[in-house]
Amino acid sequence: MVEMLFNRFLYRKHNIRGYAMRKLLLGTTALAAAAAMNANVALADVAISGFFEWDYSNVNSDIAANDGTAFGQDSEVKVVFTNKTDSGLTIAFQTEFETDKASDGVSDDNFLSISGGFGKLVLGELDGVMDQYGIAASDLPAEELYVGEPADMVTENGDGGVSGGENNKISYHIPAVGGLTAGVSYTNSGLAGNADATAYAARYTVDAGGAAITVGGATGTLEVAGAQDADTQNIGIKVASGNMAFVLSNSTYEDADQDESTNGVAASFKVSDGMTLVGYTTKLEDDDANSGEEYTVSGLEVQYTIASGLSAVVTVEDYEYDSNGGTDDSGTASSLTLKASF
Repeated sequence: MVEMLFNRFLYRKHNIRGYAMRKLLLGTTALAAAAAMNANVALADVAISGFFEWDYSNVNSDIAANDGTAFGQDSEVKVVFTNKTDSGLTIAFQTEFETDKASDGVSDDNFLSISGGFGKLVLGELDGVMDQYGIAASDLPAEELYVGEPADMVTENGDGGVSGGENNKISYHIPAVGGLTAGVSYTNSGLAGNADATAYAARYTVDAGGAAITVGGATGTLEVAGAQDADTQNIGIKVASGNMAFVLSNSTYEDADQDESTNGVAASFKVSDGMTLVGYTTKLEDDDANSGEEYTVSGLEVQYTIASGLSAVVTVEDYEYDSNGGTDDSGTASSLTLKASF
């Protein structure tokens, strides 16, 4: 009897000890897993930035509705997560929030990028390759106004409006080959598939006697259901030498009722570390028989750095718009923009 009780005591003691050991092992495993998760999170670099712009504009126009003064503002917060895998891939997630007024607060430019020796793959909401590789005269001025421009004008920035905008798309960029970079983007418009967009673009940069010469070209097509597809092309050249830069560009756009051609010229001169002068002119002609539009704008801009992260831009423009079937307009526009970057 005594021996039986003693054996039972040893059995229970063994079970209790085993249970305690199992709890210890489970707790240790959970802590190790948590530590591993925290370690993975710690590997990601997080960058948060943003800006706020405030502007005052004055327009003298032949059209009363466009004539007068106004305040404006724009702001944005950008968050970027970056991680590098053991295999050498760089993975980044970026999201931006438009925050300048109550109706905004929505996210913008949400995309994932995966880059490595194969190049770079971008998935999500981001402008297509035409916007990234195309070269236009509007690249040099920071706050061009383009007051009085036709509502259907789409070629002033060189992307032709056919790159899918910031809709969900897939883009691929080749690894840089010397001075050559290139990419392709595709936007799927959904199950109906009647507004898909495809774009191809490339840039080539070469050094010539101390001047950096960059040539860019892009082409894109937007499918239009039941009508002629929208096609656009852009070609531009930028020459940068010392404190000076010069851009010359041409963009074309054609669809069922538009036949646009836009030529632009811009030049900048860095007067000092804190001040840059920019002059530019752009002319749009729409040769479609129904519209016959012509728009010309010339501007001068002063970009001034007040302090680190704080800058001011003063822009003055003169414009003229003629149309066969619309209301002609001409006038001048000016603006003062203050921008804080964080």
